[in-house]
Amino acid sequence: MAGPAFVDTAALGSFEWLEHVVETTTGWVGLGIIFVYSFLIAFALPGVSEVVLAAPLDLGLSQAGRLGLIIVVSGLGKAAGSILAFHIGQEAKESGPIIDFLRRSRFDVIEWSENKTVELAKKWGYVGMAMALSVPFFPDTISIYAFAVLEEDYAKFALATFVGSVGRLLVTLFLVGTTVAAL
Repeated sequence: MAGPAFVDTAALGSFEWLEHVVETTTGWVGLGIIFVYSFLIAFALPGVSEVVLAAPLDLGLSQAGRLGLIIVVSGLGKAAGSILAFHIGQEAKESGPIIDFLRRSRFDVIEWSENKTVELAKKWGYVGMAMALSVPFFPDTISIYAFAVLEEDYAKFALATFVGSVGRLLVTLFLVGTTVAAL
């Protein structure tokens, strides 16, 4: 199998090349790539994190051990990235021009995410955040930033992100497993 270095990255979209690297990475170095990808997904990349489950890491572990390690490393990466997103969110809520610009944008991301996030945050707090982040195939960067503007505890925020990230990957594995078993 050709490694990521042999791919014509110019033919891939703006962030597709990074997803391709994650999907084709092998060995223990791949865990570092998964960590960095998950870190970036938390605050900058517009993709979904489930792609890490496709990494064909050959670590000499059982399938369950390999997936467990991928899930933990991805969760830690996303928790670390959420700390940066949290800091940016704290700064943004102090910056009127940023919020005003987002409110005037074509898609009122702030209003939509605030409505959903405020509902979850008021009812469930950090547990609500973890639940929201457990929904597979939905870009969670929006949820992370929406919660970052509402919350104030870095450690609880990172923990909720970790739990939500692990939950998302476990739900994905369950859905994929039950779909494959049904065929």
